[in-house]
Amino acid sequence: MNKRTRSAAWGLGVFGLGAALSGLGTYPLFLRRRCLTWGARPDEVSRKLPGDELLPGAGIVATRAITIGAPPAAIWPWLVQMGSGRGGVYTYDWIENLFGLDMHSTRRILPQYQDVKVGDEFPLGPGRPAMRVAVLDPERTFTVRFADGNWVWIFALVAEDGHTRLISRNRIAAAGAWPARLFSMLVMEPGSLIMERKMLLGIKERAENLACEQAAEAGVANDDRSQR
Repeated sequence: MNKRTRSAAWGLGVFGLGAALSGLGTYPLFLRRRCLTWGARPDEVSRKLPGDELLPGAGIVATRAITIGAPPAAIWPWLVQMGSGRGGVYTYDWIENLFGLDMHSTRRILPQYQDVKVGDEFPLGPGRPAMRVAVLDPERTFTVRFADGNWVWIFALVAEDGHTRLISRNRIAAAGAWPARLFSMLVMEPGSLIMERKMLLGIKERAENLACEQAAEAGVANDDRSQR
């Protein structure tokens, strides 16, 4: 390695270390809360949701939310059909499938996956731990718990003034050693925002389209009845 190459390698190393230290200082102080609470109001972040008690000592709690111009009845079917080999998770399928999760996000309601019960298992992907339904309150709360017990995912639907707030809360057990915790905070948390934001927007689009279709069908039915 000549002097110029060594100098370049040293410079890249210093740059990488500086970027890591910068991220370590900037993200927790200025960006982390926004990352973990994207779209959620303060009252939604502090609100107790059914399923919080399943992992009370979570190391990471992310509460994100979105407003959907549709009633809960148009959102619920998309939630209960999620999973690998089912309806997908409405996010970036190509990223999910880089990890072999076999996700294919549908744009249709799949009747065969609508009859859900507490204890049912939702596959996350081949060879991955399954999600098990822990709380099921139709059109209000849908909570799944991962088989290893280290992750609880809560979906809450709150009707407000003709629209619905969809709240998604992830409760995740803290990683063990500090390198794993650092990786989780600086890499996994921002990554989860990218994927979950896409998922919430995907559900919003699908639910609003479904609500429009249902309203149009109801209008046609009403017109038919009035003409008889």
